Amino acid sequence: MFLIVGLGNPGIEYAGTRHNVGFMVADALAQAYNFSAFRDKFDGEIAEGKIGGERVYLLKPQTYMNLSGNAVVKAAHFYKILPENIVVIHDDLDLPVGKIKAKLGGGAGGHNGLKSIDAAISSNYNRIRIGVGHPKGGGEVVVNYVLSRFGKSEAELLNENIDIVVKTIDVLVTKGIAAFSNKIGDLQKKSKEQ
Repeated sequence: MFLIVGLGNPGIEYAGTRHNVGFMVADALAQAYNFSAFRDKFDGEIAEGKIGGERVYLLKPQTYMNLSGNAVVKAAHFYKILPENIVVIHDDLDLPVGKIKAKLGGGAGGHNGLKSIDAAISSNYNRIRIGVGHPKGGGEVVVNYVLSRFGKSEAELLNENIDIVVKTIDVLVTKGIAAFSNKIGDLQKKSKEQ
């Protein structure tokens, strides 16, 4: 059994922003794998279905980014899902748009959603990092940047990334994060060669 968490902020004003790529991937997974409709539960929206023969719960915390851990710990506790079977999908400023990386554990890298989850359940969970690029400067510039929307060419790259995650998530569920990481690396290399 797996819990896949897409990070984002609730509300129409945040839809489609860089900080909400986790929500976008969760919605794409729910559609591609015919999950149940999302319903309100655990301070979030949750849907259930199967990927690669495994029962999977998709969670979109509705607490705003810096309290994401509240929803994750409630769902994980209720379904008795260990951190190593939790997958968190989030935006990453340190990766350019069009890049995806995956790993088990690690630091929060300044991401408030990850900080909240680390504090709630430990840092020993799987992460799918979706590149959103980095603005020049810090502080307020970064806040405004992550809450901005993607340009046309960036949106095309993002959609390719979402497709890659959707098509390969079964590898993560059945074979683990290392196999998944290798698979997305191969697919990204092939898409660059085309």
